[in-house]
Amino acid sequence: MTRGVQQAQRLKTRIAQALAQWQVQGRGPTHLISSDLLRAQQTAQPVAEVLGQTCILNASLREQCFGVFEGLRSSDIQAQHPKAWQRWLAFDADLAVDGAETTRAFHARVMVALHDLATHHVGEHVVVVTHGGVLDMVWRHAQALSLSGPRVCGIPNAGLNQVAWRDGALHIQVWADAAHLADLPEQPTYNQKCLLAARGQTHQGRVA
Repeated sequence: MTRGVQQAQRLKTRIAQALAQWQVQGRGPTHLISSDLLRAQQTAQPVAEVLGQTCILNASLREQCFGVFEGLRSSDIQAQHPKAWQRWLAFDADLAVDGAETTRAFHARVMVALHDLATHHVGEHVVVVTHGGVLDMVWRHAQALSLSGPRVCGIPNAGLNQVAWRDGALHIQVWADAAHLADLPEQPTYNQKCLLAARGQTHQGRVA
């Protein structure tokens, strides 16, 4: 069993536990909505089994488009697109490499998607399966943070987050709950601050 499958199965168990509590509170989920990218669908499927619902796919919940970087590891990007990689590490909300989506455009897409969900499901409890970049936009928006700069919030794979849309605004209730993953091997994380630190060490080495 791959690590991703293990994480998805643990999330299934965690959702099953939460479901019992939600039902007691009278707020059982009415819909399960997922990004249409395969990795999100694979995580959503076990959740669908618990909820007894068909997963609704929504392309607006996709991860940010990274253009020429798509499908490449960071080491491959540095080797194949060194200048574009350095531009990317500026984490400028209005900058994008060839074929990519700027963070500002990405944020706008995510917020429109969430607003549409909130509008169409007023008073309902909806479960959404999406990606780290989307969650980063949710965090920044809810905390009124700049769209530029490296990510500052924790976003574990298969973690559980709960947000509410009230009075036209996002409110974070639970963030990065990963207790159900605690005894699994430590998962690799996309740490933008570490990328910046590595760049600084490289530059120092070149100067020396």
